[in-house]
Amino acid sequence: MKALLLENIHPLAVSLLQDSGIEVQSHAGALDEDELIAALDGVDLLGIRSKTEVTERVLQSATQLQAIGAFCIGTNQVALKAAAERGVVVFNAPFSNTRSVVELVIGEIIAMARRLTEKDGDLHAGTWNKDATGSHEIRGRSIGIVGYGNIGSQLSVVAEMLGLRVFFYDTEDKLALGNAHRCESLEELLQVAEVVTLHVDGRSGNAGFFGAEQFGRMRPRALFLNLSRGFVVDYDALREGLLSGHIAGAAVDVFPTEPKVKGERFVSPLQGIPNVILTPHVGGSTQEAQEDIGRFVATKLRDFVQRGTTTLNVNLPTLTLEARPGGHRVTHLHVNMPGVLAKVNSILAAHGVNIEGQMLSTLGDNGYVVTDVNDIPRAVVDELAALPETIRLRVI
Repeated sequence: MKALLLENIHPLAVSLLQDSGIEVQSHAGALDEDELIAALDGVDLLGIRSKTEVTERVLQSATQLQAIGAFCIGTNQVALKAAAERGVVVFNAPFSNTRSVVELVIGEIIAMARRLTEKDGDLHAGTWNKDATGSHEIRGRSIGIVGYGNIGSQLSVVAEMLGLRVFFYDTEDKLALGNAHRCESLEELLQVAEVVTLHVDGRSGNAGFFGAEQFGRMRPRALFLNLSRGFVVDYDALREGLLSGHIAGAAVDVFPTEPKVKGERFVSPLQGIPNVILTPHVGGSTQEAQEDIGRFVATKLRDFVQRGTTTLNVNLPTLTLEARPGGHRVTHLHVNMPGVLAKVNSILAAHGVNIEGQMLSTLGDNGYVVTDVNDIPRAVVDELAALPETIRLRVI
């Protein structure tokens, strides 16, 4: 079995997969569509981060591909429905870099409130400018968190510990942690927040949802941060708000178009504006986070290969069946229709195959059944594969 890992995935992931008997090829940068199609010839497992786009065309060509590991939080770079239709399971790391992003947010809020980048620039230019003008403590100020998922909720706790008053808005009904106050609308949050920070997911409906109207509704001299997705913000509108003085500072870690490799030229309308912190999508890029992401996703890929486990995947039914010593495990991904399990078991029974353990899970259009047996004749494999509902069959 072969794995292709792109975008500088942590070496721990390589070691875990290699220790499982998987041949691993690593590539430092992202690949475009045509390059990825060529590289996936003969590849069973693909590991990516945020820059590699796994399109439907890629999936159509990668007939041997069984699983994709997104070594990051988001999976919007993968055509999830197309992957599910072809029996390609997709895993991600929804928790591993949460703390790293939260710490960067807090550090950038303090840096903007104290205007540290400007003072740093003055000293590097040889100018001593000791002045308290425009510098503030963050204690007692209000922070508005847009998106109260894994990152937003942890940020809520840390911000409150530092003395910030926390407000949040989420389209789903989320439990407020500590003394955080839930806002009924984004407009309500913008009216009260002196710091607005975005932590929304990559669903297509979030594209361009924060623009000139939202910046105009923010409190005068508020701070703005986006460490979620580049396409959710109109950065030209943010530039206007900064130049007019309505927005006092901004910190941006994600951009609509990002270079694919280190050292490539980067251009943004936010460059050169005072009290603006620009970082190259490094919210989760700490040694600790990358190591944990490497371990987490590689372990999911390994468990899928060795046991058929799909726990915490994002596009197919979730199923975990404890491994049994000896014998074989048959994993059958199929179109979710009544009677498929009965057909599977009828084929096994017709060939005298005894079932030692079995579990079925369904999700939307897909069903996934894992069956443990002592022996599996080739004729059984052929008949299961020939069922009209079969999407992918594996014998482990």
